[in-house]
Amino acid sequence: MSVAAVLRPADYESRLQRYLYERSEEGRAVRVGEKEVSERAEIVRRYADLFTREQLEALREAEREAPADDERERLYRLRKTCEAGLIAAELAEREDALENAILAARVEFQGEELPLRSAQARLAVLTEYGDRELLGELAGDTSATFNDSRLEVLRAGEELEAEISRIDDPVERADEEKGISLGALADALARTSAAAEDAYTRLRESWFERLLGAEREPVPSSYHVAYMRRLSPLEEIYTKEKAVPVCMDTLARLGFDLDAEPNIKLDLDDRPQKSPRACVIPSDPPKVVHLITRAQGGLHDYQAFLHEAGHALHYAGCDPSLPYTFRNISRDHALTEIYSYIIEAISRQPGWHARHFGLSDEEAATNAEATVFMEALLFRRYVAKLEFELDFWNRFSADGGTDEGYSKRLTTATGTHYRADGFLADMDAGFYSADYLRAWIRSAQLRSYLDREVGDEWWESSETGDRLRALFTEGTKPSSEEIAGRIGFDPLDTGPLLAELGA
Repeated sequence: MSVAAVLRPADYESRLQRYLYERSEEGRAVRVGEKEVSERAEIVRRYADLFTREQLEALREAEREAPADDERERLYRLRKTCEAGLIAAELAEREDALENAILAARVEFQGEELPLRSAQARLAVLTEYGDRELLGELAGDTSATFNDSRLEVLRAGEELEAEISRIDDPVERADEEKGISLGALADALARTSAAAEDAYTRLRESWFERLLGAEREPVPSSYHVAYMRRLSPLEEIYTKEKAVPVCMDTLARLGFDLDAEPNIKLDLDDRPQKSPRACVIPSDPPKVVHLITRAQGGLHDYQAFLHEAGHALHYAGCDPSLPYTFRNISRDHALTEIYSYIIEAISRQPGWHARHFGLSDEEAATNAEATVFMEALLFRRYVAKLEFELDFWNRFSADGGTDEGYSKRLTTATGTHYRADGFLADMDAGFYSADYLRAWIRSAQLRSYLDREVGDEWWESSETGDRLRALFTEGTKPSSEEIAGRIGFDPLDTGPLLAELGA
């Protein structure tokens, strides 16, 4: 590409918007099972002019010359997106090959041949403990066959990131991009997890018995977490059929009407190749925002819907006059996860269970306690995951990426056994675990703030919706830590979170 073809930042941002829309829509089609073959590499090829060394240098120079204000931040994010695009262009064919191989993988179980993702989804609904053990082992074995390919892609990506970003150390690189210290975050979270351990142990002993029964192993495998998360023994209460109307009513009480929101596209269908993991894909916020879930019955359907609704409302509620960069490009995911967590937190309110499911106050309190247990389990899992990932990347240059510490850390933290060879399938890019954990802290702070400012009934008050809507308008511009300051908290103040975890 010639120097003359290098785009000015404004033109780059406009063309980038079209590229990210097409790439998001392609990823969505594969994720929801509309397509069985990923063609992301072809899209990357069509927009190859966006991701060149010359273009990156032009953006870097514009960033250096910009004043230290919103414009420099916008250019920083465009430059980081260009870096990521250069890496994606190099890896697209290998990533497509890996994705397509996983899509093609099958697991034989009880006379059926299941796509790997369908097998993973079925773990949440199998009622027999032994059946979950068997299917979990089969799915885990099949997934592990892709570890060599996963590691090859990961190593290639890390080499490219170090070279293109000019920061060799992956942890230092993440610190710079997120604008925080991952080490300080991990230390604060480790103290929080330790302070909550006694409360978690009490909850675990009670709810393992109720959810898994007497036949469980003393340390059950992680194959049972999805089953527990949906409160499967209580699925007659939390039926698949009620999930959408209950969640819609929950949101309406906050002043949000998804039926009247044309920018949010709902995909709630169940397809064999559809990923069991709910998500939002903001293809072009605020105009095109996809909310995707795969309901299977059980409380987790409601929690997943509410969680993703928080994301969708955030992206669809951003000010359309903002530059595209501040509508859809952020330094990380910690900001938008605040809003998904605070909406999902409504499912931990005893009053919500009583209102929508006809439960007595005692029954509602018991079932709400189950959601606190699962929240505590997932929080502790992610603290351990972050600790493992920091260790993994700190020693990566020496050992090239191993599972050392993965099984021990996660098993100790949760009381469920994690197999060592699951470490690569469990590793999200860019220290996403840290973003989840920052959102855990921040959403607890926000809930404390709403308790104080709106009252105990914040979860069914239109005033809460108004306060959230005002935050949504800012799009992806602020950081999670800036939100902490606005509501009167230190970013690492985990007191509200400890209270939510029962400690």
